[in-house]
Amino acid sequence: MGLASTLLLLLLAALMEAGGDALVRSGLYASGAVVKTLLLLVGGVILFGYGCVVNAPPWQFGRVIGVYVVFFFLVAQAIALLGFHEKPTMPLVVGGGLIVAGGLVLSLSR
Repeated sequence: MGLASTLLLLLLAALMEAGGDALVRSGLYASGAVVKTLLLLVGGVILFGYGCVVNAPPWQFGRVIGVYVVFFFLVAQAIALLGFHEKPTMPLVVGGGLIVAGGLVLSLSR
């Protein structure tokens, strides 16, 4: 599996994990038993799928998860901003920059 396809899989996994987590979070605070149950179930299924997708690349586990954390951070911040209207603080931006830098080191090293 090439670098580009591996990175796309990790991006998909990040979308699934952050999206599934957002659904679970919404389900926990939803009113109405049916909506709450559906959000929790769909979120759980998506989170299970994430676990399968994130482990599909044949990289070493620690390396895959290290690079994956970058995608998860970026997707989670986008969902926080767009879905929950949470604006990033300066410490979040600085810390996120360090996360991205670490992911570049991991993904570009051999």
